Formats: sequence, C-alpha cells, structure tokens
Amino acid sequence: MFDSVEEYRAAVEEIRAAAALYYGGSSLAMDDAAYDGLMARVAATEASRPEWKVDESPTEVVAAGGGVVGDVVHSTPMLSLDNVFDEETLSRWAARLDRLLGRPTAGYTVEPKIDGLAIAARYVDGRLVQVATRGDGRAGEDVTAQARRAVGLPEQLAEPVTLEVRGEVFMTDADFEVANGMRMAAGEPAFAHPRSAAAGTLRAQDRTYDAPLSFLAYAVHGRGEDAHSAEMAEIARLGVATTAGSPTGMPLCATVDEVLAAVQALNAARGTLGFGIDGAVIKADQPADRAAAGFSSRAPRWGIAYKFPADTRTTKLLRIEVQIGRTGVITPVAVLEPVQISGVIVTSATLHNFDDLVRRNVRPGDTVFVRRAGDVIPEVTGAKLDERPADALPFEPPAVCPRCAGEIDRTQKRWRCTRGRACGAHESLAYYAARHSMDIEGLGGKVLDLLVAAGHVTDPADLYDLDVPTVAALERMGELSATKLVAAIQSSKQQPLSRVLTGLGVRMTGRSMSRRLARHFGTMDALLAATVDDLQHVEGVGPERAVMIAAELVEITPLIARLAARGVNLTEPTDPAAASAASSASPDGAARLPLQKEDGTPMTVVVTGAVPGLTRDEGNEAVERLGGRSASSVSKRTDLVVVGEGAGSKAQKAEQLGIQIMPAADFAALLTPTPA
Repeated sequence: MFDSVEEYRAAVEEIRAAAALYYGGSSLAMDDAAYDGLMARVAATEASRPEWKVDESPTEVVAAGGGVVGDVVHSTPMLSLDNVFDEETLSRWAARLDRLLGRPTAGYTVEPKIDGLAIAARYVDGRLVQVATRGDGRAGEDVTAQARRAVGLPEQLAEPVTLEVRGEVFMTDADFEVANGMRMAAGEPAFAHPRSAAAGTLRAQDRTYDAPLSFLAYAVHGRGEDAHSAEMAEIARLGVATTAGSPTGMPLCATVDEVLAAVQALNAARGTLGFGIDGAVIKADQPADRAAAGFSSRAPRWGIAYKFPADTRTTKLLRIEVQIGRTGVITPVAVLEPVQISGVIVTSATLHNFDDLVRRNVRPGDTVFVRRAGDVIPEVTGAKLDERPADALPFEPPAVCPRCAGEIDRTQKRWRCTRGRACGAHESLAYYAARHSMDIEGLGGKVLDLLVAAGHVTDPADLYDLDVPTVAALERMGELSATKLVAAIQSSKQQPLSRVLTGLGVRMTGRSMSRRLARHFGTMDALLAATVDDLQHVEGVGPERAVMIAAELVEITPLIARLAARGVNLTEPTDPAAASAASSASPDGAARLPLQKEDGTPMTVVVTGAVPGLTRDEGNEAVERLGGRSASSVSKRTDLVVVGEGAGSKAQKAEQLGIQIMPAADFAALLTPTPA
C-alpha cells in the first residue's frame, strides 16, 4: 500500500492514463505486470485508508473512465475481469465462488485471453448491422465498416436471428507481417505490435490498403439463458468464430484441479498458437451459477483472468550503446541479436540506468533474458551466467557525455549531462523553431548545424542575440538570407506564451497542454509561481504530471529569464474577439467566452475542413482561445462542429447526430474583434 495520500493519488492518475492508452488500442504506458501491481497497491491502500478513496476509483470503474469512448451505447456494460497471478490465488477465487453459491460450482470453462481489442457486434435478423469498440465500458466507437473485414465475424449468420456477439479483434502473427508490408509499401512506419496494429486498422477510415484482421467471440447476448459452452457452440454453428474453435479449444472442467491443468497447458502452448495471448479466462459454465454469483461494480464474480508472466526469451547481447535525450538524460541501451517476442522482432531493449545495469550484471557477448508484455519497450532482465563467454568484459560507463564531452551529473539514478538542454542544442533548437512552436521560418537543420558548430547558439535565448553580419558569415548564407532569418527570429518574440511553452519542450506537456497552462495562468510569472496544487487545477494535470511540470519549470527558469531579458513575449494574450464576445454576461453574471456553455464549462468542438486564414493547428488553438475544447472525432458528446471547405464524413456524421454546425466563415468571424 501507499504511505501518503499524494502517492496514492499519483498512482490513480497513472492507472487512468495507462487505461486510456490500453483501451484506446495505442501504445501502452506500462506492461501488464506493472499495471496489475499498481492496481493491487491502490486496492490495498483503499482498504486500509478508505478516507483517501477518490471518486470513480479504478478499482471500481471499468477503465477508470480513461477509455476511448464513442456514441454507441452498449446494451449492457462491457465489464473487465479481476485478475489472479498464481495457482493459490485461483484456488481461493474458486473456493470463494463456491461459498457464494452455497455449493460446488457446476463446471468451469477455460479460454485464451487474447491480446486484441474488445468489440460488441450486433446482428439483426442474421445480418451484421453495427460493431462498437469497448470504449469506457459503457459506450464505444462505431467501427462497423472496418470490422466487417475481420475473418470470423460474418456479414450474415446461418439463420435470421437477432443477437449480440462480444469478442476480440486481433492480428495473427502471420497477418501482422502482411499488414506491416502493406503499411510500409504505402510509405507509413511499421506497426509496433499486433495489438496496436489491430486497433489502428479497426479505427482507420481512409487507408489505401486493407490490413487483415481476425475475430474470436467469447460471449453472446440475446440468446436466452444457457450454459456458456452451449452458447459458444451455438454461435459457432451460426458461423461466428469462437475461442472454443481456436487452436486452444475451450476445455470444460469439473474441478479446480482440472482448471489448473488446463491453464498450465494453455501457458505451455502460448508460443505456438500463431496469435498473442496474455492469460487464460476461467468462467462458471452454468447460467444458474452466474446469476447467483452476480457482479461487483466493475467485474463479474463468476469469472476471473489468470494472467501469465510476461513473455521472456533469450538472445545475444551484441553491445551496449549510450543514448542522450533532448534534456541531457544519458541512458544505456542493449543492442540485441533479433529475437521475436510476443509477435514482434526485438533488436534493442532498455537497460534503464547505469546502476540498474550493474545490478542486472549483463555484459556484451552474454546470452540475456529479454521480456516484453504488451506494446512496451522490451527490457533486459538478466544474463545466463553459466553461458558467459570467458572474454566478456563489464561495460565501462562513459566518463564524460558522449555527445558533447561535458561533465556528467551522477547524483541521481538517471545520469544527466551537466549542460542539460545545451548538450542537445540542435534538437532543442529545432523543436523551439518548429512550425508548431515558435514558427521561425528559415531556421532549418543545416542552418542550425552551422550556428551550433560555430558556437553562436546553445539554447533558444542565444537566437535573439544573432545579428545579420554573424549569420551572413556562415557558409552559403548571403546578406539577404541572413537579413530574412534574423527578422524571422526577432518576429517570433511576439508569439503567445503557449507557443513559447511548446517550444521549450517542458516534459509531460505538448501543444494542447501548453495552451491549457498558458490560458489558465496567463503569464509566465504566474506559472512559475504556481505550486503543485495550483497546477492540478489545470484540466488534465494530475499529481504526477504536476510534480514533473513544476520540477521542469524550476530547471529552465534561468533560460526563461534570458528569454524575458531579450524581449520574448511571456503572456497569453486575451483574444480580442473572445474578450468582446465575453463581455456579454451569462445568467449568473459571469462573462463567458463564445465556446463556453452557460455553466462556464468548455464546449467540445470539432473543426473539419479548411477555415479561412488558419492552418489545422491554428484552428484548434482558436477553439481553445475561445473557451472550447478541441476534439478530433465527432460523437454524441460533441457540442459543435465547424465545417469548412473540403469537409467530409465528420460533417455528415454531425448532421446525422443532430449536432450544431457552424460554417467556417462564421467561426473565423469570432476571431475578429467587434468594434467598440
């Protein structure tokens, strides 16, 4: 359990963020073992200190409200399952189920826990009419068009029946290779992992290729009450692929000992199935047992997931390299002989930090254990010491920064170049000058290379000391080009605070968070004076993020002072049009911005198509300056859709859902101040 309420709340935020990524089908924030361990600590803390318990705790709410939601409300909630990790805990769960029933459970089924994306597929009169993702468990996204391609999810059933099938959409190992070939042929980067590939394919609406998908059902609704094994047999007869028909089968077990044997067999076979699984699902087979056991607030009591250990393989550690991040953090990385883990070819893995490297006792030339669970960075967990080559030598950590030869700060576990961001001057300056940051035209990679190499700039503040003669003296830079570049740099001083924050690259922020921080505090001085508690009043800033932002701001305060001394704007201007529109008071007497609701909360706004005079990023910025919250997809939770030239399906969906539509010209007019 946690010793303080701050640690507990930080863990809750971490779980919610991880759940949002997992149920959204994107890259994972942590592996299953880390997630489950954190959840267990949160549950233990809540049991011991109930007064700390937050509203909608992740121990009670499916996905902790973090999943990607949509406008398709599920017929019944798509609940998660509680987890066990060893045979003793599984036996205790079975004994508890027997106590709930007041008699022995009348049989169990054992199925593979597929590493895919959960969906609900509705059939009406035998025809597939709608498919929705899990979302937050209560509502999900409509992915009907894409899901129709999944093998195992037929367009038409063998009989004209009405029912709902639930299961997992996934990619087999073979299809993952095919999908990556298609993706790279289309000029896109390879998928990272079969689960993210399946999730991305399921949501993609405008790809030029059709990546293969598969489906296996694990439940059916609307067929009356029957044994789970019989229900699976019936929908298989209708043409739906089920977990019972997969290579693992679905053993029907009479006792817990039989269940344990089936789980062990499934774990032993996991590498031979041709698709990823991360555990086994055990369910009471009979409907009477399920009805008597019932549900908790987040999971059925008649089912449990037995989570397998992370997939661990062995391979050769070829060498250890050192990477230096944009903020000067120095990290050892293992370069490996290629090895397939959970369907992914792994060629490198994290070694975390230099203390951890010593603790794990791995050397170049060793045969090492590499683990991977879900879509996370693989890690080296140790070496097979009995196979260590006689000439294997311990890795010698760098004495100075490998990138700039500067001193290394070793006072923390994560070593850092003492020059910090100046060490990665090119990377930090390029980010600062980028279009989405300070938008300094003409300050490209080659020019930056020349400026850094000549020693003229090491951080963003140095840019504003450049003059035309200095720049013109650079190779292939004439006076005209130098004049334009210096003018562009000086012009960037007028950018709003949100752009400055984006350009500084504060950890755990991005464009959207930078805009929120700038709008909330208004000035850099106010932001620098903000406490960790103050930061948590900003939408999307939890305890962990607040601590990180506060620490990062302290670190870059000297740089901020240098920018201020050079005249860089450090305030977030009040949009004249927004201020004008906000002058009309709301019923409670408070001024409201144009895209705020009557209660002062932001409207959810989607901008689709071209808005006169604005890029897409500028359109989203404008939404937030006017008090709204920008979104990328249209659902029933959308309040307004701005429609410009070239708008497509989003505009059509808004019309179908009856959502308010605003022409782009009217939206642009909101940005024009009203004459006094």
